[in-house]
Parts: sequence; structure tokens; C-alpha cells
Amino acid sequence: MVDISTPRDLVGYGRNSPDPKWPGGANVAVQFVINYEEGGESCILDGDPASENLLSEIVGAAAWPGQRNLNMESIYEYGSRAGFWRLHRMFTGLKVPVTVYGVTLAMARNPEAVAAMKEAGWEIASHGYRWHEYKDYPEEIERQHILEAVRLHTEIAGERPYGMYQGKPSDNTLRLVMEEGGFLYSSDNYSDDLPFWVPGPNNKPFLIIPYTLETNDMRFATPQGFNSGDQFYTYLKDTFDTLWQEGEEGAPKMMSVGLHCRLVGRPGRAASLKRFLDYVLSHDKVWIPRRIDIARHWHQFHKPG
Repeated sequence: MVDISTPRDLVGYGRNSPDPKWPGGANVAVQFVINYEEGGESCILDGDPASENLLSEIVGAAAWPGQRNLNMESIYEYGSRAGFWRLHRMFTGLKVPVTVYGVTLAMARNPEAVAAMKEAGWEIASHGYRWHEYKDYPEEIERQHILEAVRLHTEIAGERPYGMYQGKPSDNTLRLVMEEGGFLYSSDNYSDDLPFWVPGPNNKPFLIIPYTLETNDMRFATPQGFNSGDQFYTYLKDTFDTLWQEGEEGAPKMMSVGLHCRLVGRPGRAASLKRFLDYVLSHDKVWIPRRIDIARHWHQFHKPG
């Protein structure tokens, strides 16, 4: 006999999802995330064993043990030097709020960008101390990285992060984030279209605000993904239309859009993002919050039972 018990939650909200009661009676909450990673990726200059190999124009790139990959480094540098500012102009020009997933070391290396995030009123959540794969990290080292991420983030931004997205978490990540004690939510989860509570330390529930790997420009840099801005726009539009209609029918949801400075920050891709922003803004019954706004809304109106 197969043991059907499991610690995984495969049921969730089930047949009847709750009404999130979005502000203004919105049909859908559309939340934009800018991942700020450039300068925090793997690089032997920072004592890492190999060069970075993920999410760049070099599809299928391999890490180079003990060597710098200058092509990879310069692609990442495009994100901090040019792509970030293109996205900053776009979102501030349209007065659309953003949550930044900020890798702490990357933030420390570009204080002008951090200042621009703060001036715009963007939320800066934590994307960890380094943009590393944590699955093989000893628990104590990952704990130290989380604590250092909070300390340095607070020093750089003038305020601690209230959200965490490690991105490449370990089995220990969520527990360590909850034990740190100052986070209001975690987004290392892709299992729902609405926030939900999980058991936390000392019987205190902890909030999960799910993220996305599909309405995400990372698919410009994967073998099965977008190869043109039109594909990106169409997929975002179809997602938005479906969720807006579900809201119209009495079941509002949340839509996350994941962005990277070095990917959608390129001109040909930025054009498709601008079309989608204009499309969203042409609709009524839409709430465009930061993730911290969703967290505070859920803490206020959907307290755990």
C-alpha cells in the first residue's frame, strides 16, 4: 500500500477560493516585480568557484570553473548600467508602482539605482545576500546570509526588507526566513493565484505571496520560452484577460509579472512590456499594488483562522 500522507498542500483553497476583497472592488491585482541581481551573480572575483550561467543571452551557457566569463559579466552589466534605467523611466513615467527583488550585494554596488528606487516609492524586498543556489548550502551559512542580507539591506536602503524571495531556496529557507522574525511575507512559492497562510514558529501563521516563473521575462532566456516581444505581450495579455474575467464572475485573483533589467530592459523587449502596461491601464477594476501592499491587505482583511 502506498502511504498517501504528505507534508505538501495539494488542496489549497479548493473549489471555492476566497474573495480577496481587493481595494476598489478590483477584479484582479496586477503586481510587477523587477529583479535587481546584477553584481550579485556568481563570479570568481567574489570568491565563487565559477562564473554565472543563468538567465542571459547565452542560452545554454555553462559555468566556467575558476574562470571569468567576460561575455556573461557584460550582459549582466547591461542590466545595471542601461536596462534598469529604461525600466525606471517606464514605470515612473506611467506612475505604476513596483516591487524590487534586490540582491543585497548588487544593491550595494549601485547606490544610485537604490536611491532611484526609493525616490519612486518602490518596495525593495530581499532577493537574498547573493544570487546563489542555496540547495547545497549548510543551514548555518544560509542563516548567516539571510541575516547579513537584512543588515546590509537596511544600511543601504534605510529600511529593512519586509518581503523575501531567495529565488533558489533550500529546504531550510522558509523556516530561516520565518525565524528571522521581521519579514511579513515570503514569495518562494508558485502554487496559487492568491496569498495564503502557512504554519510558522511558535504557532504564529506566516504569509506566502506566490510568485511566477511563467508570466516572467526569464522565458526570453530559456530553451522553451519567448523569442519575440509579441509572444511575451500575448501571453501576459491572455493571462490578464482570463484573470480579469474570473474577477468579473466573482473570483478575483492576483497576477504577478516577473522582470529582469538585463532581459526586458533591452529595447526590443521593453516595447512589448510598455504595450502591456498601457493595456492594463486601459481597464477599470484593476489594482496595481506593490507586494508589501498585498501583504498588508491580507494581514488586515484575511487574518488566519
